[in-house]
Amino acid sequence: MSKNSKRFGQHRFTFLKTGRAGFVLVLMIAVFGQALSAFPWQKKKKVDAELSYLEWAVKAADSFISRNPDFRITYEEDRDRHKWHYEQGLMANALYQLYLQTEDQKYYDFIVKNIDQFVDGEGNIKTYKQHSYKLDDIGSGRILLRLYKDTDNPKYKKAADQLRQQLEDQPRTAESGFWHKKIYPYQMWLDGLYMAAPFYAEYALMFDQSENLDDVLKQFQLIEKHNYDAESGLYHHGWDEKKVQIWANPETGLSSNYWGRSLGWYEMALVDVLELLPEDHPGKGKLSSQLQKLSAALLNYRDPQSSVWYQVLNQGDRAGNYLEASTSVMFVYAFAKGANQGFLDRDFYVQAQQSFVGVLKEFITTNDAGLLDIHHVCSVAGLGGKNQRDGSFEYYIGEPQRTNDYKALCPFILAAIELERGK
Repeated sequence: MSKNSKRFGQHRFTFLKTGRAGFVLVLMIAVFGQALSAFPWQKKKKVDAELSYLEWAVKAADSFISRNPDFRITYEEDRDRHKWHYEQGLMANALYQLYLQTEDQKYYDFIVKNIDQFVDGEGNIKTYKQHSYKLDDIGSGRILLRLYKDTDNPKYKKAADQLRQQLEDQPRTAESGFWHKKIYPYQMWLDGLYMAAPFYAEYALMFDQSENLDDVLKQFQLIEKHNYDAESGLYHHGWDEKKVQIWANPETGLSSNYWGRSLGWYEMALVDVLELLPEDHPGKGKLSSQLQKLSAALLNYRDPQSSVWYQVLNQGDRAGNYLEASTSVMFVYAFAKGANQGFLDRDFYVQAQQSFVGVLKEFITTNDAGLLDIHHVCSVAGLGGKNQRDGSFEYYIGEPQRTNDYKALCPFILAAIELERGK
């Protein structure tokens, strides 16, 4: 029996029970209800009407602060290993942007109290080891620059100087690309661009070293040269100059898959550096073209039902792959900010809105205490190292997932702020 036959049978049964007038009334209600359900805003309204974009950002930030009363941007299980870390910088940046948007002093105070647990009066950074040459350690430097600009306290400048010195001494490929870490020699990963490039550019502009912007842009140029795949429009997670790593193609040196969050880091790096570059800088147009090209490609891999993205971007139909939160919110942030800044067409702001609704439906819940939770976040993924991570599809989908991982929570706050700014 067809769906229409079933539906007619149901209406016929109603007619027998209620008579002609009742049948007409029930039929009108059924038809009207089906017509309403055909409009996409009907479903979106249930999500959007609850909170504004800014209110979502505030709810996420306040939930985080409630869970971290000791001003430590550290997971509960890692409290005893409180350390200088890129996730700390990610959260500090999100809270700082929220402070600018709301002028609520509690966000600024939280940042200062956290950073001051690490930066002493002489500008030394607790737990930081420059000789490890980890680009990840550079990311938190952005908040040091902002605190120095706000307070003129020299300790923040001295701490930032240490990170800048690391970049000066950072091991490089033959073409002057930064190694991702000392323990990952001759390797450039997409992640590293977000960790180092925005700080490097901001430092150069703040302290009259604008000639170093060419070196910042060179890092993007090398990623474009080695990691970009023209057929897919995406970038491989890593490239090994020596082509010897377990994960590297022996002919190209490239890792084999397109990991969602690595492209999320890269998209965020593009929009954040573009925002900093002077309008007349000759490299700005090329960087903007990279952003436009990648953003257009990413829409091809967005799940059409949920409007969010998969852990392994281009294999959404493969068993075991899953919709991943950090990837999705990073792209929402980059789309919205790129459109707000004029680097992307305004339609990308609309796409960001649609995907934000998808994020709310797929990943966000509120617990019994009223705190926001964000689910289905890949806890960590990398290449090589002591665990010999091979970059395979099975590797990426097999890494553990975490609820309230900062790598999703912070971009969620930033995305909501950018959507608020673009209204």
